[in-house]
Amino acid sequence: MLDPLLRFRPEFPILANTTYLISNSLGAMPRGTQAALNEYAEVWSARGVRAWEETWWMLAHEVGALVEHLMNAEADTVSLHQNVTQCQAVVASCFDFSGKRNKVVYTDMNFPSVMYFWEAQRAIGARVHMVPTDDGIHVPTERLLAAIDEETLLVPVSHVVFRSAYINDAKAIVERAHRVGAHVVLDTFQSLGTVPVDVCALNVDFACGGVLKWLCGGPGTAYLYVRPDLGRKLNPRLTGWVAHEKPFHFEIGPTRYAEPPYKFMNGTPNVPAIYAARPGLKLIAEAGIDNIRAKSKRQVAKLMDLAESRGWRVNTPRDPETRGGTVSIEMPNSKEVCAELLRRDVVVDYRPKAGVRMSPHFYTADHELETAINTVEEILSSFAVAR
Repeated sequence: MLDPLLRFRPEFPILANTTYLISNSLGAMPRGTQAALNEYAEVWSARGVRAWEETWWMLAHEVGALVEHLMNAEADTVSLHQNVTQCQAVVASCFDFSGKRNKVVYTDMNFPSVMYFWEAQRAIGARVHMVPTDDGIHVPTERLLAAIDEETLLVPVSHVVFRSAYINDAKAIVERAHRVGAHVVLDTFQSLGTVPVDVCALNVDFACGGVLKWLCGGPGTAYLYVRPDLGRKLNPRLTGWVAHEKPFHFEIGPTRYAEPPYKFMNGTPNVPAIYAARPGLKLIAEAGIDNIRAKSKRQVAKLMDLAESRGWRVNTPRDPETRGGTVSIEMPNSKEVCAELLRRDVVVDYRPKAGVRMSPHFYTADHELETAINTVEEILSSFAVAR
């Protein structure tokens, strides 16, 4: 089968010697990233502090615009931060938890880092309601919707669950939340770049994620989308000099907020990480999310078939419309198998209650899927012989 997306393989040096199936954790580094980081170093070296005014200050706006394009967001709605936990902290700082509407609803399938953050908000009055999964794969949508009531303030949920790749029904969640006056914080870390995301069609209040996984942008850059009407009226308490209307005046006293997206930023941005983010975002846009999604569905289905034909449990939804780009496979001795796969340059990861996670991306060749599964078979055979 001809695969036009394989034309991008030469852009990712690690693919020459490695079966790389871990884009759900860290996307392969584009060839252009090294040049981007060299550019950062050269600008700093040659221009010194003048780099702020000449280049660096607008960088967050430029890279934010690349993210806006990928999620069909309006202009000036995406600010950049260092991680998703910080993004959700910025959102939380816009609200008051001291009144009757102080409930925070999410599921136990959220990424733990953001759970830790929301649990900590109990100290300032938040009432946290965590909806449990029944099978460790799916989120019980009706149970989640029922928990969102007139006392709910915020609903921070994952678009795609990191353990099982289950796609939450974001549209239904947003509609239910809005019906009762609540706001949704949609974590698109495991979706944007491999699953289509349209924040305008969803009418979601906030969306956040990072570029280091499916967007191939490396660590240190996260994005926060704020719907334009909310961007105009909300004032985050987690703020800093970058969010000031005139940051280089260094005024004393309370802030005067800049216009979005800078309004939702705070302290000094991670400039080298923002440089590193650009090449991957541009490649994803060039490849096209719809093309990436079509290939992902096909390759994920192939991986699931290969695993199930060997009798291994697959902790990922069968329905291609309700799963993202990852296959979680629970074979015997999954944790030990993962370690041996890494030693053999088949790069995957292991997560408790999930198994070995394999994540093909637009640069993955079909034969690499068979290589990974055959290598697992070899490892299990060697384990059996050793015993």
